[in-house]
Amino acid sequence: MNWYLKVMRQYADFNGRARRKEYWMFLLINIIIAVALAVVEGAILGTSGVLGVIYALAILIPSFAVAVRRLHDSGRSGWWLLIQFVPVLGSIVLIVFCCMDSEEKDNQYGPNPKLVTA
Repeated sequence: MNWYLKVMRQYADFNGRARRKEYWMFLLINIIIAVALAVVEGAILGTSGVLGVIYALAILIPSFAVAVRRLHDSGRSGWWLLIQFVPVLGSIVLIVFCCMDSEEKDNQYGPNPKLVTA
């Protein structure tokens, strides 16, 4: 949950780098929340989808921000997010980029978050 809260605190911070763990834990918690909202909404309100849409809009900017920081961690520009608009292949390429390890040393986007102690 700390990873999720860290991303939410950096709501619109597109600078710096994000570790793989930060990105994937944020994604996992988002999926859990979305499923929970769907179950609650289905049980209480029927199948309208309103809660899911509101939640998706609320996390849209933090999701983009953490994805950009994740790309920065592997030494790529945030503009690589646009590759997801290429059908099928673009999403696969973006997943591969998000799974890649951090650059070992500092890069143009900042120091390696694995080596930074806070």
